[in-house]
Amino acid sequence: MNALQDRNREFEVTAEIVLKAYACGVFPMAESAEEPDLFWIEPVRRGILPLDRFHVSRRLARTVRGARYDIRIDTDFNGVIDGCAQPAPGRAKTWINEKIRQLFGELFAQGHCHTVEAWQNERLVGGLYGLSLGGAFFGESMFAQARDASKVALVYLVARLRAGGYTLLDTQFVTEHLLMFGATEVSKTDYARALKAALRHTGDFLALSETADPTDVLALASNATPQPTPVPPFARGANLTLESRLAHILRHKY
Repeated sequence: MNALQDRNREFEVTAEIVLKAYACGVFPMAESAEEPDLFWIEPVRRGILPLDRFHVSRRLARTVRGARYDIRIDTDFNGVIDGCAQPAPGRAKTWINEKIRQLFGELFAQGHCHTVEAWQNERLVGGLYGLSLGGAFFGESMFAQARDASKVALVYLVARLRAGGYTLLDTQFVTEHLLMFGATEVSKTDYARALKAALRHTGDFLALSETADPTDVLALASNATPQPTPVPPFARGANLTLESRLAHILRHKY
């Protein structure tokens, strides 16, 4: 047993502490679904999706306009997190353990966590979930069981964030999948500055009508097309001990 795991057993991570941690730029993860403990992550380079430079390919735009999926908001948290926890191409195992499920389930019940869901023939086939705090949205995970289902959900998320006055979409890390939408990496200092600015005001996640026309959603999401972004090095921050972050997290006001 390492010191972090020993400390975790002494200290109970709650939904309130998770909110405070995100406000500090730190988020929890688990090594695997089987591991009972959590550790805190603060990446050396942080992934974000600039809301004013979100890129939608022509093919995906046609899919969105064609209304292939029925997009719903906050109707099936358990279904979304179950989907995100399933193995997928390039992801043999998940970091979503029972503690993550419990914490984000509580945050969902409190209105801090939200889902964007893609349904087809009354079956959930894709979606994403994340945390809303001030004018920042922290994307946690997404899944797809039908072609482009998670991509369409992401388009609807960006439209919703833009309609609600959000200024920061945090993706934690940058993947090749997210690069196609204009995701980029920023330094810890630049991220802290963007987060501080986003937390100064409150975004309205429900500002966009669930019955918004797909063409309007696409127009709202696609504000501009970014220049191609080179693939950056995928640098992750070291695991942070609770000892080194807990006092600051508990004192932090958001």
